[in-house]
Amino acid sequence: MVSVALFGDQDKPALVTYPDLALNHISCFQGLFFSPEVNSFLLHNFCIYHISPPGHEVGAAPIGSDDLMPSVDDLADQVLEVLNFFGLGSVMCMGVAAGAYVLTLFAMKYRQRVLGLILVSPLCRAPSWTEWLVNKVMSNLLYFYGMCGVVKELLLKRYFSQEVRGSVEEPESDIVQACRRLLDERQSISVQQFLEAMNGRRDLSEGLRKLHCRSLIFVGENSPFHSEALHMTSKLDRRYSALVEKPTGSGMWINSN
Repeated sequence: MVSVALFGDQDKPALVTYPDLALNHISCFQGLFFSPEVNSFLLHNFCIYHISPPGHEVGAAPIGSDDLMPSVDDLADQVLEVLNFFGLGSVMCMGVAAGAYVLTLFAMKYRQRVLGLILVSPLCRAPSWTEWLVNKVMSNLLYFYGMCGVVKELLLKRYFSQEVRGSVEEPESDIVQACRRLLDERQSISVQQFLEAMNGRRDLSEGLRKLHCRSLIFVGENSPFHSEALHMTSKLDRRYSALVEKPTGSGMWINSN
């Protein structure tokens, strides 16, 4: 089952969002959509459909550890189900990291349904051995121990730069503390299943050139996804794509301004 939070006038063009691992639309996009100027602009021009990965929505019921684990293709197909349910034609898509991968895969499978992609710190290649190993460690910790301290620290490192996370001399920022509390509310098996799906993802590089929808990629220069964003930009058709690099940004910089 997939959860959708809808904001705005359904007669307006649709903007579909998909968050990063262990996040939902509140924790992932609050820095963007809670900005009065941006929120006013978006709601004036779009009806926003926030899709949460299975079990990531607010108040989600626990998923059984024996429940069928979705693949990345299943997640992309769920996006199509949402569009069909609401009677939507072609839509704009905005995704962050893992969510950017899901929406890119959706755009490649169902090209006629996507007008444009806005991708923040996107992934497009299969995981490296290092990422695969770290993800496996996280997956096992989530399965056996839940959202423990080690998992939270690895996720916060994924989302925020060292400057935002703080140090011995500097306390961590309010947004990191808030995100830490939100992670405590996540269903660990749901996060583990999304993580396993992403750990089994395939390389999309060769198919990116065939994407003719407009694609705008945002990434912070200090982001762990910086090289991935550069690679993805190099594979997209330059006539339809652009890259915006934020000098001080980290992984989830839309929430760290």
